Amino acid sequence: MLDIRLLREDADSVKERLKPRGGEAWSLVDEVLACDEKRRTGETERQRLQGERNRTSKEIGIAKKGGQDTSEIEARVRAIGEEIKRIGEETDAADARQRELLLSIPNLPHAACPVGADETANPTIREWGEKPVFEGFEPRDHVALGESLGLFDFELATKVSSSGFVTFTGAGARLQRALIQFLLNLHTGAHGYREIYPPFIVNRDAMEGTGQLPKFEDDLYGLEDNAFFLAPTAEVPVTNLYREEIVKAEDLPIKLAAYTPCFRREAGAAGRESRGMIRMHQFDKVELVNITRPEESFAQLERLTAEAEKVLQLLGLHYRVIELCTGDLGFSAAKTYDIEVWAPGHGAYLEVSSCSNFTDYQARRMRLRHKDEEGKNQFCHTLNGSGTALPRLYVALIETCQQADGSIVLPEALRAGFGADRIG
Repeated sequence: MLDIRLLREDADSVKERLKPRGGEAWSLVDEVLACDEKRRTGETERQRLQGERNRTSKEIGIAKKGGQDTSEIEARVRAIGEEIKRIGEETDAADARQRELLLSIPNLPHAACPVGADETANPTIREWGEKPVFEGFEPRDHVALGESLGLFDFELATKVSSSGFVTFTGAGARLQRALIQFLLNLHTGAHGYREIYPPFIVNRDAMEGTGQLPKFEDDLYGLEDNAFFLAPTAEVPVTNLYREEIVKAEDLPIKLAAYTPCFRREAGAAGRESRGMIRMHQFDKVELVNITRPEESFAQLERLTAEAEKVLQLLGLHYRVIELCTGDLGFSAAKTYDIEVWAPGHGAYLEVSSCSNFTDYQARRMRLRHKDEEGKNQFCHTLNGSGTALPRLYVALIETCQQADGSIVLPEALRAGFGADRIG
């Protein structure tokens, strides 16, 4: 969440930085400040009355020792107590409302973030490789390839679950496993990440800490009256491992990698591309989480993005990196790069990684801090990126590596983990 002091000191600037995001979140700033004023005034008045009640209570003891009637003083103490209770309830209500509002306001975009209303305003930062050329045949999409090679089955998944799920079979299941192993080995071996295998069910505090709640509750799979949720991304359990911690400055940056299945209702995705495995309710992902000092976080974002790009380079897949504009930026993010891989059978770029710097927005929610050089507690900056997400990586891989005879020749980086160089 945003620092309330920033809103107090420069509310107009906060509003102006929020407006390019779209929506009406900027209009909540004045209500936050009204709640803040009511809360602070009420707390001051409550403390004053508590002092007055204490002094008046002492008068009762003195009066009783002198044999005086204390009924009037006692009545005044009771009246003060009732007023303290009333003010306390109003103050607590203002405090709760202020927190509710702050949780509903997104992060401030980085000052250099491209301004735009939607994804059409996202600039391309760089490209790597070339789109593959297929001689003598038209490339098939992943659905046709998967059916012909027996890699996965959507009907089987629907039989035991519903639409929006897939069952990997035979060589297809082995390829999925090989990809996950390749991703984890790359990031832990070459990029210095510590592997984590977290719970896949998380509580409300964890979801609130990384910004999924309260805004995205309809997109989540809730359990036990939404006291718990199936993790929508490993970002949630992994980042929250450090919730309410004060980490040692010498331990920063903390770099964690985790494989998890991810679960999303996609309640807001009606009408978007959903053929085959492009948009699933359950999908696998290897997530990269960084926790850094504030002054290092934007340089760390560049390194994190390069680490995710290395996946596609080793697999020989053409991709581009785009920077998200203000109107397309995620709720908690200050700056984001999306990595989109080319899927020739699909004829489009598919997002396989979104690398974001959340500045202190998540850390403030989680109360995640470190001690600075002066020994003062400061909020850390948190970052995360997919390193990368399946099944879109799977889609781009088999579509790019398909041959005229219908087989798939695997990249060198996957052959040892898969146990062969070809599927066919």
